[in-house]
Amino acid sequence: MTDTGNLSARRGGKSAAAFRTISEVATDLDVPQHVLRFWETKFTQVRPMKRGGGRRYYRPEDVDLLRSIRALLYDDGYTIKGVQKLLREGGLKPVAADASPAPAAPSSVAPAATAQAPAGAGISTGQRAELKAILGELEAVRKLLDSAR
Repeated sequence: MTDTGNLSARRGGKSAAAFRTISEVATDLDVPQHVLRFWETKFTQVRPMKRGGGRRYYRPEDVDLLRSIRALLYDDGYTIKGVQKLLREGGLKPVAADASPAPAAPSSVAPAATAQAPAGAGISTGQRAELKAILGELEAVRKLLDSAR
């Protein structure tokens, strides 16, 4: 049996291009292993290699995609359907471990926190700033359309 300290030491010795086990990815992303297996059923873009006995090995690009999915679901408040739509439309860019997520969300896909928030629930400062930027862009487009008429 491997203890957490030994796992961290072993993982730290791997190259950035090395494949990761499900336990390593779950630890890195701070999610249970069953959540990663569930996400595989919901996001067809996540396709770890499977070896004998069904053991999963995640490529670095799989881990980056999972990190982006996790950030959208847990940090930005997207629903699974919202993230699926982003992936289908090609608006989700996988991020590296030290970068922040950068989804190019189409205006028709809104985070769940703003689209389905219960009465009295607030939105984060980051979400508010993003919404203000989108509103500014929409107002600029409206002015362009009005001047073209």
